[in-house]
Amino acid sequence: MSKLYSLGLGVGTQNQKGEWLEVFYPAPLLNPSDATAQAISQTVGYEDGNQALALNKQQAAELAKALSAAGDAEQAAIAESLASSERPLVATLLAADEAPTSVPEGYLKLHLLSHRLVKPHGTNLTGLFGVLANVAWTNQGAIDLAELPARQLQARLNGELLDVACVDKFPKMTNYVVPAGVRIAHTARVRLGAYLGEGTTIMHEGFVNFNAGTDGPGMIEGRISAGVFVGAGSDLGGGSSTMGTLSGGGNIVISLGKECLLGANAGTGIPLGDRCTVESGLYITAGTKVAVLDDSGKEVDVAKARDLAGKSDLLFRRNSMSGRIECLTNKSSVQLNEELHVNA
Repeated sequence: MSKLYSLGLGVGTQNQKGEWLEVFYPAPLLNPSDATAQAISQTVGYEDGNQALALNKQQAAELAKALSAAGDAEQAAIAESLASSERPLVATLLAADEAPTSVPEGYLKLHLLSHRLVKPHGTNLTGLFGVLANVAWTNQGAIDLAELPARQLQARLNGELLDVACVDKFPKMTNYVVPAGVRIAHTARVRLGAYLGEGTTIMHEGFVNFNAGTDGPGMIEGRISAGVFVGAGSDLGGGSSTMGTLSGGGNIVISLGKECLLGANAGTGIPLGDRCTVESGLYITAGTKVAVLDDSGKEVDVAKARDLAGKSDLLFRRNSMSGRIECLTNKSSVQLNEELHVNA
């Protein structure tokens, strides 16, 4: 058997038709050892390709023994726990990093991101939106939308309230994994598939989409859209935003380098290098006309912001007298308050 790209043993939720709604993988693996891959493959009958194979309790018990014999105590303990479950079980094995074709495959890749096993853009998520089901996320777990009215009625008849927190394709990350060394003030604002590096603080109005995140440490009071990655030591002020590929950014991959600052209500639609600042209230897009100034404040060029993409040590500001947007050398970098980023 060829080496696997990833695998995960999981427990999830299915609708009445037996279709997967979501899957929880306690400890997904990237590039698993040959011994672990072999033990799982032989037990579940895996042959080749990317497969999500349903498990029964007996198979899970057999997996626990096989993994223990292979020397993988962590995965053996997971399999042993699954053997006592009354919920649907699955073993998902990915031979290659290809576009996901099933809910279990998609959830495994989202777990890889939130477990910090891959960084944003580090795994193929092509077509993920079309694969995942749109479900009601409730205090009783994921519920198929077609089955929701009956479940709501039954809850009322039982004298209970079925609380629907949201209707979405993506659940909140913290119901699946809480990375070490982070603070998240409002957990519903961080989707599964977000990558939060150690030392990251997400304040109440901060938001992090899937396939996006921070290298950490960082202070996030603004929006990190899908596909956007923020470098270490950067700060997104309150109400600031980044233009992701799902928000009109086209195919441009937006990123912020190290020690950048997006001021309150500012935003960027171009990638920024290290130590860049966008002043409060200023939104830079690729076509924005920018007056480029030298160190003496003299205009030396007028360029579109896309021509400055990825360059370091830039300060973008709006001239309060003329209203024009200017760019000059950023003579100071962001210095994050160390006490605010001790998240252990």
